[in-house]
Amino acid sequence: MVDVLIDEEQGYLASMSRDPRFDGQFILAVRTTGIYCRPSCPAIMPKRTNVVFFSTAAAAQQAGFRACRRCLPDSVPGSPEWNLRADLAGRAMRLITDGTVEREGVPGLARRLGYSDRHVTRVLTAELGAGPLALARAHRAHSARLLIETTMLSLADIAFASGFASVRQFNDTIKAVFATTPTGLREAARRHATPTTPGKVTLRLPYREPFDHDGLLGFLKARAIPGVEAVVDGVYGRSMRLAHGTGTAWLTPAAAHIDCTLSLTDMRDLSSAVTRMRRLLDLDADPGAVGEVLGTDPRLEAHVRKNPGLRLPGAVDGAEIVTRALIGQQISVAAARTALTSLTATLGEPLPTPDGPLTTLFPTPTAIAERGQEVLTGPRRRIETIQTVNEALATGALDVHVGADPAELSESLQEFKGVGPWTAGYVLMRVLGAPDVLLTGDVALRKGAKNLGLPSTPAELEAYANKWRPWRSYAGMHLWSAA
Repeated sequence: MVDVLIDEEQGYLASMSRDPRFDGQFILAVRTTGIYCRPSCPAIMPKRTNVVFFSTAAAAQQAGFRACRRCLPDSVPGSPEWNLRADLAGRAMRLITDGTVEREGVPGLARRLGYSDRHVTRVLTAELGAGPLALARAHRAHSARLLIETTMLSLADIAFASGFASVRQFNDTIKAVFATTPTGLREAARRHATPTTPGKVTLRLPYREPFDHDGLLGFLKARAIPGVEAVVDGVYGRSMRLAHGTGTAWLTPAAAHIDCTLSLTDMRDLSSAVTRMRRLLDLDADPGAVGEVLGTDPRLEAHVRKNPGLRLPGAVDGAEIVTRALIGQQISVAAARTALTSLTATLGEPLPTPDGPLTTLFPTPTAIAERGQEVLTGPRRRIETIQTVNEALATGALDVHVGADPAELSESLQEFKGVGPWTAGYVLMRVLGAPDVLLTGDVALRKGAKNLGLPSTPAELEAYANKWRPWRSYAGMHLWSAA
């Protein structure tokens, strides 16, 4: 038995309650059947002596258990623990779910984390019960099942699109994880099949309720760059660059999940695209835990009740968020959007296949470094900062990714002349999903604080906000909303 994120007795009680809020936070495995389930699985609860708990599906698979075909434990919101944890295991998990092991191998994962292969493997095995290869294998199995059930791609194409090295490895993994063949999975799914077109996949992204879709959509809509992003009848869409090509995503709210329609030039990017959409909408958050802390503040309580399930907007691309933050320094949201629209219209690349109003890709760091001065307006020093930072992003001297160490990334950003705590904090919130960042230097945020009867000077608000830890980023979203 490995270390888990929840006490075994508490885990058993939680599983008996079948509360879906615990789904994704731990895995319940049954010795007598050899099956592992999500905590809310509707099957008859086994005896306590027959149950064992794991931190991850990969650890359960390592121990010889296979996934329950009734509750599909791989298709649940991820653990909110990975966004809370800034340690090596948490950072590694974010990179693994983004497909880093498939693209760069374990050496690439270790290099991004700044440790040796051996150390990363040792820490993940001790913390999660499985090493990086096993964790990536579980993630590949989930991606493969999505493609099998939602597309008409050939099984051989799915094998390689999911990151498997061979069809045989693909077949063996599906059999080990789901106790059936890829053909068996497809035949079972045909009863609920929806029409598909080449390169397009529609799937469900689950989340923990409640979910403040209107608040999140309002945030994204106010900052949407025409051509790159669009909001049509309450549905958010955006273009994106991925490791093997480009793609678009349309995100539609539904009951307990988001309908996500992805159009990809290369299906190998499916897993990464899904992960980025989940992070963009903060779908792995635990709104109950956030509300329990923020709701105890009498000055914030009414706003928390009014906006249950408020989320922290994430990012599709780290370099893009850095540029957006630099341009947005000390100007209004509307002014920043105008500047970014002009920048994208001039330096952005056209999508190979436009998808309605989505026609353009956000400019690359190279394009901004080389030609940004032709488009950008405002103080000369700010333009120089934007170009200098983008040159570092283009050369790799600055690498902004989901597995970065928060303290190190903040320090690296602020080494550039013209980059201060607000910009660094905003990047940590959007790219890393850092839950405990309060941007007290933000004028709109302080205005929201004043509207709620809270201290509105940076020093006073900083001191007052200690009671909101570790959810100050979410408190900041409430203050922005109140402004």
